[in-house]
Amino acid sequence: MARKSAASPPGTPTRDDILAYIRSRTERVTVSDLARHFNVKGKDRSALRATLRDAAAEGLIADGGRRKYFSDESLPKVGVLEVTGPDSDGELLARPVHWPADKPAPVIYVAPLRGQPHALATGERILARITPDADGGYDATVMRRLGTAPVEIIGVFEREGGRGRIRPTDRRAKYDYGVEARHDRGAEPGDLVRARVLPQRSGSLRMVEVIERVGKLDSPGAIGLIALHSNDVPIAFPPAALDEAAGARPPTLEGREDLREVALVTIDDEDARDFDDAVFAEPDDAPGTAGGHRIIVAIADVAWYVRPGSALDRAAERRGNSVYLPDRVVPMLPEALSNGLCSLRPHEDRAVLACHMRIDADGNILDHRFSRALMRSSARLTYRRVQRARDGDTDALPDGLAPAAVENLYAAFACLEKARRRRGTLELELPEYKVTIDNGKVTDIGLRTRLDSHRLIEEFMIAANVAAAEALEAKRAPCMYRVHPPPDAAKLEALRDFLDTFGLSLPRGQVTRAGQFADILSRASAGPSTDVIHEAILRAQSQAAYGPRNFGHFGLALRRYAHFTSPIRRYADLMVHRALIAAWQLGPGGMGRDADVDYDEVGLHISTTERKAQAAEREAVDRYMALYLSERTGTRMKGRITGVTRFGLFVRLKGLGADGLVPMGLLGDERFRHDERRHCIEGQVSGRTFSLGDEVEVDIREATPLTGGLVLAITRHWPLARPAQGNGRADRGRSRRQPAARAGQHGKRRRKH
Repeated sequence: MARKSAASPPGTPTRDDILAYIRSRTERVTVSDLARHFNVKGKDRSALRATLRDAAAEGLIADGGRRKYFSDESLPKVGVLEVTGPDSDGELLARPVHWPADKPAPVIYVAPLRGQPHALATGERILARITPDADGGYDATVMRRLGTAPVEIIGVFEREGGRGRIRPTDRRAKYDYGVEARHDRGAEPGDLVRARVLPQRSGSLRMVEVIERVGKLDSPGAIGLIALHSNDVPIAFPPAALDEAAGARPPTLEGREDLREVALVTIDDEDARDFDDAVFAEPDDAPGTAGGHRIIVAIADVAWYVRPGSALDRAAERRGNSVYLPDRVVPMLPEALSNGLCSLRPHEDRAVLACHMRIDADGNILDHRFSRALMRSSARLTYRRVQRARDGDTDALPDGLAPAAVENLYAAFACLEKARRRRGTLELELPEYKVTIDNGKVTDIGLRTRLDSHRLIEEFMIAANVAAAEALEAKRAPCMYRVHPPPDAAKLEALRDFLDTFGLSLPRGQVTRAGQFADILSRASAGPSTDVIHEAILRAQSQAAYGPRNFGHFGLALRRYAHFTSPIRRYADLMVHRALIAAWQLGPGGMGRDADVDYDEVGLHISTTERKAQAAEREAVDRYMALYLSERTGTRMKGRITGVTRFGLFVRLKGLGADGLVPMGLLGDERFRHDERRHCIEGQVSGRTFSLGDEVEVDIREATPLTGGLVLAITRHWPLARPAQGNGRADRGRSRRQPAARAGQHGKRRRKH
């Protein structure tokens, strides 16, 4: 609970509350705005004004004139801007280079250049001195021209009046580029090309030169290539890395534990091609451990094949992770390893790093050890087959695998699940859709079914990841942790306001724990607003990342956590393997504390490549969804409002998971007011209100595969029932669309490889 300042009498908000509110706004805030927001009346307004003057005098906020206040944190006094073009009056506008895509950018007017031979062009970046103006915007004075951004673009080559032109695939791009004939590399209309931006321009167009013809826009696989190129995902491996992978040979049993007689099995999706983990469980018969289990999680020994500093290592580090798109996989390692020697194929000898654990009946890890071993998978199982076997289908398992092998896995899972419930983890069950592609066409869009067998593997992997972190800490060895910080205060405040509209409360004045969100989800589970609340809680989470310092994992409610279970597809896991090998003296291929490695730098790099992979996957799915719907324009579908902004509504289509925009102009002839506090827009004449979570029927107006954009129009509207507001909190705080953040990314997330 925030303390009131000594100068704040009863009836006024605390200074901390006032500062948090001002810092959450992009526009200037007046005393009247604050009075309405905090329900301050009468003589208490004088105290509110005094608090604002004091805060401005201390430099905590800035006075923009005309009694308008703003946070100095909203924009720096000096920053890098990108010129976006003239407004309707011909004044040049810019936006901050580093600004969230889903947050309205502030209005910045760029002062005309003096003494410069060329005017500023759209897309050019500048270093500018930024000062607020009296109307709530900003004025920018150019200090230095930094060149054009982006350096490269992906787009479709076209000809207009005999001149080349490139239309970018990025939906955020507001302008085309020109291409002279000597720079087009023979590109033809309809070619998907990669181009480098040149310093010159022709008229209003920035000029580029084509550096690669990627393929035809209508060719199979073009959408995947756009997503990969746009996010700078490497596709081809260097020849030296391919040579090293081709020359790799499996190790012998020498120096390894023999696990070939242990009934280890792999459990994956039906379309998986690489199997990097195998599991085994049996009851623990040691004295005093009734109800406990012995568990083995065996992981492909990638460190044996990929040595530090090798060509393979450099290529894997640069990629950071595998990238999974609907039409392809870009692996972190060449297929000779990822689908060959490192894949735990059934009935073939494979080198592994094995985690041996003992757990008690309550799921607590009693002890663990790691060994390099040789195993032979007893069966390649799928999630569905394992679930069928669990449900009593005796024909689901292959010949030679005893039903007890699966029964023991589920028994150990039940123990681990007890520990998970006791910790109070964040359980976000959002629908996930699978897009099936054949020859560049969408043949099916289906909801992925989540089974107990999925959760079983996740719990085994989480336990092994915890054991890896503990084993490295025991030796004081370097560790690449997987950290997930708690949500920040601003996101929590916005979430509180949103939950309040559904009669749900998130406690204040105490340490936020994942279990509190679990309680909210439990209370909301029976209502029609469940999906909306799940997504709102997800958006409020911080983003998980990699780093050498342990900050714990908020979503999993764990004090220490490191990724160990997927070194085929994540470089972080390979680093953890190498650290374990060195710390516990398990043979060659290790990397100890004396290695010349900057863990901070690598952690930042692989966190960035993970974001790029997620962006590429999301963009590819968006474009394939748009391709699917481009043949269905005019079709009416049901959906739910998932975003409310000043420029329109975002609607997620039921049964597809595709998101489309309903622009304000398609809502009707009247003007609509955006009410951020109530998470809605309201017609100023009719009073019609569209709120976050409302169910709608929409008409598909436009679907553009090139950018993945969908334009929708609402034809029917069913407001989501909300409880009557009785506690007054509905008018506190504000909401904005937060980028989706994966709270855990801890499980074994499978796609075809």
